Amino acid sequence: MAVPYSYRDDPAVPVFDDSAPVAVMDAECAVCSWGARMIHRLDRAGTTRICPIQTPLGAALLAHYGLDPKDPTSWLFLDRGIAYEGFEAVLHAGRRYGGFGSLTQVLRIVPRALRDWLYRRLARNRYALFGRADLCALPDPAFQRRLLG
Repeated sequence: MAVPYSYRDDPAVPVFDDSAPVAVMDAECAVCSWGARMIHRLDRAGTTRICPIQTPLGAALLAHYGLDPKDPTSWLFLDRGIAYEGFEAVLHAGRRYGGFGSLTQVLRIVPRALRDWLYRRLARNRYALFGRADLCALPDPAFQRRLLG
C-alpha cells in the first residue's frame, strides 16, 4: 500500500485541500459524470470534492500514482490520503457513503481479476457505449462548489 498523503511531498502536485475525500475523474465521460452526480447525492456531508483529470491538479495526481490521464481506466478516489484506483475506488466510495452506495459491496463477490477486467473493458469503451458529457457544465451550484482544479 502506498504511503498516505505521499503526494504532499511531490513538487509536481499542486497544494490542495485534502481534508475530505477527492474523486479524480474524466470530466468528458458520461459514465464519470453520472458517477460524480451519484457522489454528490450519496455524500450527505457534502464534503467530497470532484477533480477532473483534465485539470493540472487532476493530471498531477494521476501522474503521481503512475496513471495516465489519457488512459480511460484512470480513476482515483483519495480518502485520508490513501489512493484507491479503478474498480477498487468505486467499491471504497460506495462503502464510505453507505445507504444506496452500499449496493456496490455486492460486487465484491465477483473475483477481483474479473472485476478489474470488466472495469477496464467498460472504461476503454465508455465513449462508444455511453457517449460524452461535460461534467463541469452541470448547472447545480452545490455540485459546482465541489469541483477542484
